[in-house]
Amino acid sequence: MDPLHFCIAVGPLCVYFLLLGLINLRRRPFITTGGRDAMSLGIGIVGFIIVGPMELFLPEAAAAHLHIWAWAMLVTLYLLSLVLIVLLLRPRLVIYNITSEQLRPVLSEFVPKLDPEARWAGDALSLPELGVQLHVEANAMFKNVQLISAGPQQNLAGWRRLELELDRAFRKLEGAPNPYGASLMLCGLTLAGWATYWLYQDPEGVIRSWQTMLRQ
Repeated sequence: MDPLHFCIAVGPLCVYFLLLGLINLRRRPFITTGGRDAMSLGIGIVGFIIVGPMELFLPEAAAAHLHIWAWAMLVTLYLLSLVLIVLLLRPRLVIYNITSEQLRPVLSEFVPKLDPEARWAGDALSLPELGVQLHVEANAMFKNVQLISAGPQQNLAGWRRLELELDRAFRKLEGAPNPYGASLMLCGLTLAGWATYWLYQDPEGVIRSWQTMLRQ
């Protein structure tokens, strides 16, 4: 792989690693939706899609006539496909930098106020008045918890209200930074440094690769 292709491939991934590292190094939990989490990952790997399937199946005639606009249309198609996939996903909340043992008391404290009919069954929680049914899935290694919808019948407004209430509750919750975040930061900085150094070492190769990609 030449330096330009390597930079395109790992550039978005470096940003994703750095962002995820900063989130994990926070002292408070960070909550986001499953859609936003999936969208971030999809954008993080867009570089590999560009230098892989996109370049492999790039229509030669379109590239010869449109040059960079052919690439712009392919990237736009990928992003639109990613948005469609995200919209079709079931509701899900992802909470970084927290364990299930820390989350359970928080949920038990304010959930009855949201829905007096709320019921726990093991790791499953039903909120009939909000139209939300979920189960708690924890990942101890990465110190995050997911609230995953159980069943297709879900009220999106109820999920949004649950997200806002959790966000308010987390503002009062102090914890310790996740050491895993430092590893992500280091990985992102290392890849970024390596890509920058390689680009600096072979500027002529970068120009040739760029012209080849644009079919100039």
